[in-house]
Amino acid sequence: MRSKQPLLKPQDLVVALKIAANRERNFTFNQLALELTMPISEIHAAFLRAEKSRLVSRSNGKMEFIGPALREFIEYGVKYAFPAVIGATERGVPTGVNAAPLSQYFVGSNEAPLVWPAHEGSVRGQSLLPLHPSVTQAVKVDSGLYELLALVDAIRAGAAREREMAISEIGKRL
Repeated sequence: MRSKQPLLKPQDLVVALKIAANRERNFTFNQLALELTMPISEIHAAFLRAEKSRLVSRSNGKMEFIGPALREFIEYGVKYAFPAVIGATERGVPTGVNAAPLSQYFVGSNEAPLVWPAHEGSVRGQSLLPLHPSVTQAVKVDSGLYELLALVDAIRAGAAREREMAISEIGKRL
């Protein structure tokens, strides 16, 4: 029998972060699909890949994140597995050090802010391809997920000091 090597996809991390940001909730695949604006089949496949990678698990039917593994992957692997793709100046949703919780430490920077491209975005800045196209919608109703995704982007696209602070903040949340 020939098996395929499982590969993580960016949406797998988004699903794991959604579960981590809402640890008190007992999600169904349908709820995750609705809140992340992804097809339920994509959510199911993402959860299974993240589960194989030991970033999430199911305990008594409840989806849970595995804090130490998720933290380790974000700290050491995310910038290599999902490198930052920086694009043109666009209107969008602030991310990285330009979003909470890091924005308070990096006020007044001369660099253009990083944004996820979005027509309804409030800020004009350097575009950063989000981990999944649905995140600009998903973060509108989940500030915890927004913070985690912005911290991940600070690790993916930030300078050494920005990455260090983001890793520290991720550690507090996971």
